[in-house]
Amino acid sequence: MDLVSYGAFFMTTALIFSLMSLGLNLQWGLTGLFNVGLAGFVAIGAYTSALVTTPDDPARFGGLDLPIAIGWMAAMLTAGIAAAIVGAATLRLKSDYLAITTFGVAVVVQLVALNAQSVTGGPFGIGFIPRPFGELADTPLAFNLVNLAVVGGVTLLAYLALEHLARSPWGRVLKALREDERAAVSLGKSARFYRIQAFAVGGAIMGLAGAVQAHFIGFIAPENYLPTLTFQVWVMLIVGGSGSNKGAILGSIVVWAIWVASGALTSALAPVEHQARAAALQIVAIGVMLCLILLVKPTGLFAGIRRRKPVGNPPLEDAEQKNPA
Repeated sequence: MDLVSYGAFFMTTALIFSLMSLGLNLQWGLTGLFNVGLAGFVAIGAYTSALVTTPDDPARFGGLDLPIAIGWMAAMLTAGIAAAIVGAATLRLKSDYLAITTFGVAVVVQLVALNAQSVTGGPFGIGFIPRPFGELADTPLAFNLVNLAVVGGVTLLAYLALEHLARSPWGRVLKALREDERAAVSLGKSARFYRIQAFAVGGAIMGLAGAVQAHFIGFIAPENYLPTLTFQVWVMLIVGGSGSNKGAILGSIVVWAIWVASGALTSALAPVEHQARAAALQIVAIGVMLCLILLVKPTGLFAGIRRRKPVGNPPLEDAEQKNPA
């Protein structure tokens, strides 16, 4: 039973990371927007939902004690608006400049969370965040299985919605902008307008992931949203296959498994006095794994390979088969 309970806990955490990867895949894999400020939008969603759903606390702002579903919707709305504002201000920049700017946004969000104690609780964070089916917390197996079902349902809905968007005219415009911006603009499409939309929708999904994670854990603090989080999610997307929503989910599960296994291995092998330093080996393990995967599968483990149909006359072999002498 303990193994099943831990497996449910592991998969729930992996699926929360999958939500973050799906948002990043919309921005980078579909649209080509290099966002390394992911942790900031996740934090915005987490803090928004926490302030909306926690009980009243005279020490800080918020504490509206509203239902969890409203908190999640508020998280998506707030993170989406924040992403749209950031996008409107920064999407004129190209690749590396956009990356630097979005990283700066994430640092600002983390510093605000650390210092605005009357709103975010400062370094002490926010506790007593309501957890879905919290009355089952005394029964770990039932609690973890129910939470897995909830998070799995949210991830499935996000996946289906993004798959539909990718196949819609809106998604095809985003792909066209990524592949050949000049050609798309020549057809009357506003590159900036569509990119802001993609950045906002991706940010909203990241905010939802932050809210789901906050309610699953029951506590948040600024140290949860350091640049390491952005590094983890980028590796998950690259390993799974950029541009593939299925790859974003499967890559998250694979990388999280490696992350947990490497952490358990270093804890078991390293002496107690060196545990803190040994924790850095997790980053090394993920980096080595990423290099090996990119050498073997440059497009990622689960990236879909679509062969384009030939345009014009069929190949000579096909013509000979269809018209034998």
